Amino acid sequence: MKKSQLSIIEYNTIVEQAPIMIWRSNTTGECDYFNERWLEFTGRDIAKELGNGWAEGVHADDLERCLAIYLSSFRQRVSFEMEYRLMRHDGVYRWIFDRGAPFYSPEGTFLGYIGSCIDVTDRIEAQEALKKYHESEIEALRDILPICAYCKNIRDDEGFWRSVEQYFSTHSKKDFSHSICPACYEKVKSEFGK
Repeated sequence: MKKSQLSIIEYNTIVEQAPIMIWRSNTTGECDYFNERWLEFTGRDIAKELGNGWAEGVHADDLERCLAIYLSSFRQRVSFEMEYRLMRHDGVYRWIFDRGAPFYSPEGTFLGYIGSCIDVTDRIEAQEALKKYHESEIEALRDILPICAYCKNIRDDEGFWRSVEQYFSTHSKKDFSHSICPACYEKVKSEFGK
């Protein structure tokens, strides 16, 4: 079926039933349309979302960055991609991947932007969990001291071998006192024949 053969009803059905959230803004940058998926996600009616009402659902920590990306792209009439947290109908913030692009009339007149959004919370949380896992592995490796199996000297971060006392005096606030443990005392005593 050719594009021209699709009816307005068929186009509306496609846009409303698409498994993604769709929005549109006019030439002023204010939003003038949200599909059913968007409204189901936010749990708000379209009257509350129109204009800049949609921004009420954006997490406070993301709002400034989100608007800056959108407005900068709008002024330049370039496509954009961004991630931000948007409040879902149950009050839980979910990570949204939003992609917007300018659209034009058949004559080339700028008409505004069309955008699509998908919930990427699972991906973001998986990436964050992986990052924390890697950080904990790195931290565990940092806690391993390379120590000589024979003389018990420790290799420092610059590759120099230092005595245990030297190493810990530069890497901690610990002081040392020296004594002999019972096992070493017996060994030393037998070596000196006493």
